[in-house]
Amino acid sequence: MAKLNREYVWLQCTETGDLNYRTELKVVGGAPKIELKKYSPRLRRHTLHKIKRK
Repeated sequence: MAKLNREYVWLQCTETGDLNYRTELKVVGGAPKIELKKYSPRLRRHTLHKIKRK
């Protein structure tokens, strides 16, 4: 069973620019514009993270 129309993307911190998380998204009609508040280990607090494709 193959996973079709899925792609790995990185979540990049908007304040430090670090690529902290990698996740798999469904990209049927293009990648969605997702912004999540995730934990940034460098700043030791939750910050806004956006999608960064490699």
